[in-house]
This record gives sequence, structure tokens and C-alpha cells, in this order.
Amino acid sequence: MNASNVLILPGWQGSGGEHWQSRWERLHGYRRVEQHDWMHPLRGDWSARLEETVVDADGPLVLVAHSLGCILTAWWAAHSRNVAKVQAALLVAPGDVERPELAGPLHGWRPISLRALPFPSILVGSRNDPYCSLERAAALAEAWGSRLVDAGACGHINAASGLGDWAEGHALLDSLVQNKTKKD
Repeated sequence: MNASNVLILPGWQGSGGEHWQSRWERLHGYRRVEQHDWMHPLRGDWSARLEETVVDADGPLVLVAHSLGCILTAWWAAHSRNVAKVQAALLVAPGDVERPELAGPLHGWRPISLRALPFPSILVGSRNDPYCSLERAAALAEAWGSRLVDAGACGHINAASGLGDWAEGHALLDSLVQNKTKKD
């Protein structure tokens, strides 16, 4: 897999310098999908930006999404004609935008698409994520056809979780890509 074909999809407010997504960009050369507005995300804008990036990409892609990036991935996959370009997706700590406390700042992101993803995926959830219970993550994984991985008590699986480069997560990404490659 060409490193530039691994697309990093941060969540609301982006991923800061110590977030594992940013670390992976620096360590492995992965490419971030830059959104126009990280603080006031609009589902249509974010989806259009992902679509542009996918259309412009050479070769098969792998998506690495965190939080709102997971919700974006599901929505985009349900509406795009270019999903065949995506080989697989690692979905980490989906942000449950249907929770009442997120209804205000992320009002345009409901409902969450529950259509099965047309590519292999792993969803990593945490037992103490303040934005998505493990039970809800399991329900999303089932709806999307993703393999669920219980990361234990890792909070929102972000910089505050103290994961550093998050080698365990990268091993999941490697296994996802290797399994997809073997099937082709």
C-alpha cells in the first residue's frame, strides 16, 4: 500500500499534533483529508471534500477515521459512486452524534447512516469513551459490517488517552490491509 493512499479522516476540531492520527502522518507519510472548517463541521461540506479527495487519488485507498471521521465515512459510503476506490477502513472511537449533548454543535450530522459499508472495516471502541458507549459502538459495527475491537478503557482514543504512536492501532491497520490484499 502506497503511504499517500492512506487517508487520515480526523473528527470534529481536527487531530492535534500529539493525536495518533497526526503521529501516523509524520511516521508513515499518510495523507490527511483537510476540511474547510474543523470547528463548525457541515456534513455536506465534509462529504464533498472526501469525495474530491477520493476521485483525485491514484490507486486503491485505505481510510483511517477517528470520531466524526467515522460518521463521515459511513455517510459518504452510503452516497458516493466512488466507493470501489476504497480498499478498507479503520474506524476508531466513532462519535455518537445522536447523543443529546452533541445535538447542538453537530446538529446536521443526524441521522447516522446505518448502511453496511461496501469495503472491509474494523471499528475500535473504548469501554469509557465519553462520546460513544461500547454498546453503541458495537451496534454501529454490526450495522456497518465492521469487525469490532474492544480497546479496553482508552477514553476517546485520542491524544488525551496517552497512546503515543498507538502501535496496537497501527497493527490493526496492517492486518486489515494484509487481509484485504490476500483476498484480491
